[in-house]
Amino acid sequence: MFHNVLAMVPNQATRHARRVYVGGLPPTANEQSVATFFSQVMSAVGGNTAGPGDAVVNVYINHEKKFAFVEMRSVEEASNAMALDGIILEGVPVKVKRPTDYNPSLAAALGPSQPNPNLNLAAVGFSSGSTGGLEGPDRLFVGGVPYYLTEDQIRELLESFGPLRGFNLVKDRETGNSMGYAFCVFQDPSVTDIACAALNGIKMGNKTLTVRRAVQGVRKQVFTYSTT
Repeated sequence: MFHNVLAMVPNQATRHARRVYVGGLPPTANEQSVATFFSQVMSAVGGNTAGPGDAVVNVYINHEKKFAFVEMRSVEEASNAMALDGIILEGVPVKVKRPTDYNPSLAAALGPSQPNPNLNLAAVGFSSGSTGGLEGPDRLFVGGVPYYLTEDQIRELLESFGPLRGFNLVKDRETGNSMGYAFCVFQDPSVTDIACAALNGIKMGNKTLTVRRAVQGVRKQVFTYSTT
């Protein structure tokens, strides 16, 4: 028992630097959906620096005020999460920042205080990156894609509305498995809204497709993702 108490001391000492404030949550968000969302996004951008597994260890939500405290495994992972400010969670842009009890001077001795500049933010639509042909106002987000569908099957579904100029199925960096969402741009922009209207809300297995134009943030492009 004494050993367990000692083991908790480092975690308590670093907790203020491992917690992330997430504000403006959608009303449907819960602890599990928020934990899953941020763990998957951190994995997608290469922000998991504490090894394999989920980056998120705990989530507290204040439903009345629509904010959460998301606790990461490490100080470095919490700092990497700062790069996700403005990301879209279940259709709503959320604020990602340090909590009010964050102490910069103390945190400086615990680990990096800034996000890793080599994060692959393009993997979640924050920049064009290597996803050629996916820029512009006609870029579509396709979410709720069943994990068993292959890249070719998803392309085939989309191309039933017309040829694609760009396509990117987002995959987990560690496993290479689909994360259940993709981005695409049709060669003919007039097809964009037709595809949205036809595909959005369609049931596929136990999933429901979400197809809409990717949201343009104030300072950078953001992506939409749903854990449902």
